[in-house]
Amino acid sequence: MREEIRSIRGVEICVESFGVEKHPCVLLIMGAMASMLWWDEEFCRALAERGLFVVRFDNRDVGRSSGGAPGFLDYGVDDMVVDALGVLDSYGVDRAHLVGMSLGGMIAQVAALRFPSRVISITAIASGIWDDRPDLPGADPAIIAYHARAEAVDWSDEASVREYLVGGWKLLAGSRHPFDEKRARQLAEAEFRRARSLPSMFNHAQVAGAEDLYGQVGRISAPVLVIHGTEDPVLPYPHAKALVQEAPNARLVTLDGAGHEVNRADWSVMIDAIATHVGVVS
Repeated sequence: MREEIRSIRGVEICVESFGVEKHPCVLLIMGAMASMLWWDEEFCRALAERGLFVVRFDNRDVGRSSGGAPGFLDYGVDDMVVDALGVLDSYGVDRAHLVGMSLGGMIAQVAALRFPSRVISITAIASGIWDDRPDLPGADPAIIAYHARAEAVDWSDEASVREYLVGGWKLLAGSRHPFDEKRARQLAEAEFRRARSLPSMFNHAQVAGAEDLYGQVGRISAPVLVIHGTEDPVLPYPHAKALVQEAPNARLVTLDGAGHEVNRADWSVMIDAIATHVGVVS
């Protein structure tokens, strides 16, 4: 188990795997502005111990994967889907279970619509339906206001960056569990030291494309598991219910009081649900 840089159709993507390659594959797709480190190593190991081959990777513009300068975006959602499937190709995996957090869950939906033969199942964590739904509630304005401060951050100073990142992540937490500031600081330090260009993560806010698939989630043939907190401030709980209502083979696991997070205290519930969903012994 170690990070590797692999060339995926000319794009450098950082990947890491856990478990036995002959086991059913779970591809973990993280959301916007977050590297694969948000899939905690212990979380990945715990999934692998259920008899799964677990792969995590950095999307473009985060972590150690390729990206552009801040404000420079030359790819879209479909490119991120191709990156994800290219990661599977690099491991010789034809079909996989896709587990996506936030934007990652939407990338999984687009993958299932564009390339249904590649997707065995979808798990969408703190995510939402791939659609244009102005009827659904938006993100907490406090989060948007907080990140408007990004230009004032000294991105060359680790302490400044750490405080900014931790403050932003604290806004995502629900009330069910205490915010783990120590772990958040450790993660922020790892992100700072590891990223090629940390400010480039904001490019994800501009990612677009695949709008032709709006309204098509009902065509997804793969079974869908939705795991969502009732206090999610980014994609509020109605987004989860909308996905479950539209996807033809979906079920919902509700995390009362959880926010926009993969909180350690919820891991056992999440891992049990994923293991059952993908058909391994839980």
